Amino acid sequence: MKNRSAIFFLLLFTFFQSQLNSQTNQSLSTLIQNVWIVDGSGSNAIKGGVRISGNRIVAVGNLKPLAGDMVVDGKEQYLSPGFIDSHSHHFGSLKKEPTGIAMTNQGITTIIIGQDGDSYPMDSLSAFFKQHQIAVNVASYTGHSSVREKIMGENNVFRKSTMEEIAQMKKYLATDLQKGSLGLSTGLEYESAFYSTKEEVVALAQLTASFKGRYMSHIRSEDIQLNEAIDEIIDIGKITGMPVKLSHIKIANKDDWGNAPLIIQKLELARKQGVDITADVYPYNFWNSTLRVLFPDKQFTNIKSAELAVNKLFDANQSVLVRFAPHPSYAGKTIGAIAKERNESEAVTLMNLIQIAAEYKQANPNAGGIEALAGKSMNDADVAEFIKWPYANICSDGAAGGHPRGYGAFTRVLGKFVREQQQLTLSKAIHKMTGLTAQQLGLQQRGKIAVGYFADLVLFDPTTVNDHATIENGKALSSGINSVWVNGKLVYQQQKATGVLSGTLIKRN
Repeated sequence: MKNRSAIFFLLLFTFFQSQLNSQTNQSLSTLIQNVWIVDGSGSNAIKGGVRISGNRIVAVGNLKPLAGDMVVDGKEQYLSPGFIDSHSHHFGSLKKEPTGIAMTNQGITTIIIGQDGDSYPMDSLSAFFKQHQIAVNVASYTGHSSVREKIMGENNVFRKSTMEEIAQMKKYLATDLQKGSLGLSTGLEYESAFYSTKEEVVALAQLTASFKGRYMSHIRSEDIQLNEAIDEIIDIGKITGMPVKLSHIKIANKDDWGNAPLIIQKLELARKQGVDITADVYPYNFWNSTLRVLFPDKQFTNIKSAELAVNKLFDANQSVLVRFAPHPSYAGKTIGAIAKERNESEAVTLMNLIQIAAEYKQANPNAGGIEALAGKSMNDADVAEFIKWPYANICSDGAAGGHPRGYGAFTRVLGKFVREQQQLTLSKAIHKMTGLTAQQLGLQQRGKIAVGYFADLVLFDPTTVNDHATIENGKALSSGINSVWVNGKLVYQQQKATGVLSGTLIKRN
């Protein structure tokens, strides 16, 4: 009898507990209604609503409020998946600025780091997330240059590696891949990787392929040897059989401007031959990097090399030195203006600035970010062609300051390339920021508005969305991004961070 009573009360308690949990869960749900849903697949927008419970989307369609729903009236604005930035340098700012407003103000909910061959170990990233909360999701590649520096020594990478060193690199890379890295990234144009052989890169790429990882590359040249550099990444795709992505595709040699259709033809041919090659691209005709990338032969004291840079590889009168620690007064001035100030030719000034920066670095070995140039090197027609390529997704290549892409790349696409120039339809542009990116990076249950997917969402007004960041004011916030949710939590609204920090570390499955 006592046992029956105990069982009865246990069942009664379980019933009431389940009812309480049900009510609690229901009260945690959010219904975003009266919106045009652009689901990230490339399909046209449909009118409806989206219900979030916890960190997931639980219903999509013609939805009515349930008891306990927190209802958000979308006022017939557009709701899309959160934007995924496939090439980001924002992570370094997130410890100081965990709300990540540089990203969320333009609708970014997930950033992919470890780019250009430079990465943090996965162990370090895991430790960071145990100690800190941030507003956006993060996934990472393992950087080839970081691996080289770990094995060969930071100041000993300006040469070919030995077979023994490659074997050690493979061990280090394997560990990082086992811990959730998305794959291998290279920055072959930069000196820390420039001297690596194709055989070294292929050996590491083959290992990555064995883990079902992916390869992403800032290729060996974006200017005078662009075709050869593209051949190299295509060959890596052929040899390994894994997906390969060309980082921030561009044509940075004036002599080749207008050849974007030919480059795309080359990539399409590789795809027909079975190579899963894709690219990402940012919507600007100028880059942000070091002065040293203007010397493809790395002969920084050769006047002929400097003249090649001035005549073919950038416009000295439209390229702004955004940072220069040895002489802060140079920041914000064009190379042409600095040359006049120094009473030198532009080529000589370019060499001298590099030498001054090198001497400053030697005297201040712990200094970071000594110099940076916003280099005008591309033309608008090529940028537009690359953006329209069906296998190109949008990225920022940005950080929280400096080049305006750090605050406005995604909103620039929606404002300039969709609304103003009509280079893309809205649904295609959103696809290139969400579903396509997730697919090409192997991210699971992100990038679409669908039941079961993580609730990373952006509510925006397509009639007003625009970027406002400039070289002079690189941190100006975008307009038209109304609300941003990360993993079901509202992190940004009406040009302000909410203070909610719901981002997570995403690892390769």
